[in-house]
Amino acid sequence: MIRTTSNKIILKKTAFFAAGFLLLALIFLSGAYFGYNQRPAMEKILTVVNKNSQIRSPAAAQTDFEPFWKTWNAIEEKYVSNDGLSGQEMVWGAIKGMTKSLDDPYTVFFPPKEKEMFESQIRGDFEGVGMEIGIRNNALTVIAPLKGTPAHRAGIKTGDVILKVDEKSTMDMTIDEAVRLIRGPKGTKVILTIIRKGEEKTQEISVIRDRIEIPAIETNGISQKDSGDSEEKSSAAKAAEKEIFVIRLFNFNENALAAFRGALREMALSGKNKLILDLRSNPGGYLEVAVDIASWWLPMGKIVAKEKFSDGQEILYRSKGYGALQDISTVILLNEGSASASEILAGALNEHGKATLVGEKTFGKGSVQEIVPITGETFLKVTIARWLTPNGRSISEKGLEPDVAVAITAEDEAANRDPQMEKAIELLTQRL
Repeated sequence: MIRTTSNKIILKKTAFFAAGFLLLALIFLSGAYFGYNQRPAMEKILTVVNKNSQIRSPAAAQTDFEPFWKTWNAIEEKYVSNDGLSGQEMVWGAIKGMTKSLDDPYTVFFPPKEKEMFESQIRGDFEGVGMEIGIRNNALTVIAPLKGTPAHRAGIKTGDVILKVDEKSTMDMTIDEAVRLIRGPKGTKVILTIIRKGEEKTQEISVIRDRIEIPAIETNGISQKDSGDSEEKSSAAKAAEKEIFVIRLFNFNENALAAFRGALREMALSGKNKLILDLRSNPGGYLEVAVDIASWWLPMGKIVAKEKFSDGQEILYRSKGYGALQDISTVILLNEGSASASEILAGALNEHGKATLVGEKTFGKGSVQEIVPITGETFLKVTIARWLTPNGRSISEKGLEPDVAVAITAEDEAANRDPQMEKAIELLTQRL
């Protein structure tokens, strides 16, 4: 989950007043002061490394930076290819190492190229394979392949553990490093070595990269395939099925709000009065989108989520109170690819009694990342808080447990059967 902020810059002026006989001394001091502030930032840091009174951060004040600068100088003096050294790239690498030491896969520094890639993904258009990845149990794991993308067509599944990208092991690899390796120009190939849940053998899956345009939403009524064998159903059950509308929400990106409003208009025109919200393999997105969508079910002021910081402070996010769906019977479908904003929305509607959860335990991505600009071309995505449901349940790692647990087996997939959807339909048809 991501939210953005902007930096506040405070400019301070210092005026100096002195008698005329000190004018020459002041001119000298002013020149020295100007020269000091024109020096590179690294050099200025070096001069205050052991002067704790000049370091504002308590952690920095207790840290000895001398090993860092000794390493820097040794590389510059002794590295065999020092003609090609880039001081700026060394700085970017040092920052990446600093974020990696936190052991948090979601705190990531983005140099210029990675920043551009990240922003293209948020916009919903980029070239790659089309899947969301994360770290689970210290392994690079597929959260969800996006529908209709090369990864989806190649057979990549939620929960697949990626062991290699081409010939490079993913052990100790960060998410942003994996993204850089997996993405690439349209038409090129990447080979993913994966191991699937419940299987002992690894397999190599070849994926041809393409331009990825992430869909926001898909809507439809209930088909015979969705509802299972219709021959054995009563006329009342068949009639009830006709009242069910299905919204499949694929992500919570910047296009999702308009798409969801359009889906609600479509539902209203259809005359259907029961809803299945399919959040399976939805990896999440913006908090604001989750809050806005929850507002269609919840009265004004109801808590959608809590944001808890390390000092115990909590920020509450409340419904805007649109309320158009507050009396609509709703079932939400979830699986282990449902993460972040999906978990926030599902948890809020469930705890407020507005939706029944069906499917499998969710991914458990309940941390908050803030975008902090570092330079004009770089930024830091840093974890600043954890998400809690309205009742205070932590989403991180534990995920959400469904009210009705339904798994999809290999036999179901072979038979093109969807028992989770069937259960959702069954629950709604019982509410005649």
